[in-house]
Amino acid sequence: MEDSTAPKKRTCCESVGDFFTSAKFLIYMGHALSTWGDRMWNFAVAVFLVELYGNSLLLTAVYGLVVAGSVLLLGAIIGDWVDRNPRLKVAQTSLVIQNSCVILCGILLMVVFQFKDQLAEFYNGWILTTCYILVITIANIANLASTAMSITIQRDWVVVVAGQDSSKLADMNATVRIIDQLTNILAPMLVGQIMAFGSHFIGCGFISGWNLCSMGLEYALLWKVYQKTPALAVKAGQKDQQQELKQLSSEQGSENSQSPEESSLPLMNDALPVVKASSPKKHGCCHQIMEPIRTFRAGWVAYYNQNIFFAGMSLAFLYMTVLGFDCITTGYAYTQGLNGSVLSLLMGASAISGICGTVAFTWIRKKCGLIRTGFISGIAQLSCLMLCVASVFAPGTPLDLSVSPFKDLYRHLMGEKVLPEVDHALMGGFDGLNVTATEAPAEELPLLKSYMSVSLLFAGVIAARVGLWSFDLTVTQLIQENVIESERGVINGVQNSMNYLLDLLHFIMVILAPNPEAFGVLVLISVSFVATGHVMYFWFAFKNLGSRLFLCCSPEQKVETVDSLSLPTTV
Repeated sequence: MEDSTAPKKRTCCESVGDFFTSAKFLIYMGHALSTWGDRMWNFAVAVFLVELYGNSLLLTAVYGLVVAGSVLLLGAIIGDWVDRNPRLKVAQTSLVIQNSCVILCGILLMVVFQFKDQLAEFYNGWILTTCYILVITIANIANLASTAMSITIQRDWVVVVAGQDSSKLADMNATVRIIDQLTNILAPMLVGQIMAFGSHFIGCGFISGWNLCSMGLEYALLWKVYQKTPALAVKAGQKDQQQELKQLSSEQGSENSQSPEESSLPLMNDALPVVKASSPKKHGCCHQIMEPIRTFRAGWVAYYNQNIFFAGMSLAFLYMTVLGFDCITTGYAYTQGLNGSVLSLLMGASAISGICGTVAFTWIRKKCGLIRTGFISGIAQLSCLMLCVASVFAPGTPLDLSVSPFKDLYRHLMGEKVLPEVDHALMGGFDGLNVTATEAPAEELPLLKSYMSVSLLFAGVIAARVGLWSFDLTVTQLIQENVIESERGVINGVQNSMNYLLDLLHFIMVILAPNPEAFGVLVLISVSFVATGHVMYFWFAFKNLGSRLFLCCSPEQKVETVDSLSLPTTV
């Protein structure tokens, strides 16, 4: 009788069906739709702004500065808002605001593309300028909503769905990151082809239509995940948790709502009086005005007091680098004779390397533990970046310290009459390459002495992506597992702010030394910042594991994972 009624034996079709209807798969689907729309929009908006302003990078630079500055200043406030409100409300509100802003922005861009000449004639062009300001403002609001969505889904919902299973959490994080890698390649390719064979007007319409359809589907997927995971209705320090629980079945709630929240039950008792004590009715207008500033300060203080502070800082330091496939590195490669076809192949190889890093993360974590995985990933990344250091001194390098990196900047600021040299730069003629302004780009290639330098540079960058993405996943899971539930939003918001801060510094570094002759110096500075970040992580790891850090496979890993929920569980 026991064998005939055992529910363990299931057919293959039933197992596949259960997976495709599970909360985990629904999160993957929702994340894929969300990131696909984000990647299309992030790629297209930069192209649109360049096209609108007469092939100038001014609007794109302003947009990038506004986006980075907004997340830097509002990251903690956004995270605090995520912590203070019910999970479903945060996810749905962020989703609607993000997609609505993209749709509105797309429609506005369609109007500008269609009637640009007419708009430029009204009020001496002020109507067109107002449209530019509106586009940048609305797009920035969409990015802030996307930040809130990323925090609540990737840093909170994923943790709750995984429960107390650290291996399941690692697998979910890796799968989410693989989705990011794939959409980062395929989505820009799709919208790029649409704009190339159609027009920018059609591209705007396609992106707006995609976000309109995707918003409804993502909304439904979020609701299904919420229904299938009753623990999402319970949130530490939340007043409305009982009202949320009423929306779910009582049977599922009694079975599943306890285990994911066991580690935060003592914190819920501490959080409730805080909410009562800070009632806004008892304070004046000035107190309410200063509330965002207090939230900002409290968020950064809480981040500093976390036991994973050095791990988070180490990840932020990795953003202070020119050794990535952004516009800076690709622009430098173009000056060294690499064409668009070669660059696209290199970007594809970089994505494959990143996917290998996510797969390696799950395998190494199972063998060596989470903290050791970050240590091993850091060593792997730094070892690969030594190729980039070698490229600075290899044959074919444009490094020339006799050329002042501030020369062109000084000329632009002081307004000296050196316009012919600017034209030379636009045609690809840099001082260190001895190329005239009349030469075609195809004739520049034979003038390079060797491709050894640029080959070593990109070999190091691509190989380092394995360690980079593995390290990124390590720090992400450390934050997920060791930050209390009531502070997940604000801590991850501050982490995003730190990342954007170091990213801003790396752009400032390039502005101060924009010429290719100084790029080798930027490479050395970037490697030094990456090394500093990994030194911080080594301090964090050694502080928690001591000499056990150097043990490749730890026999106590399984025991500690079962017995304790403190930081050593990530051994």
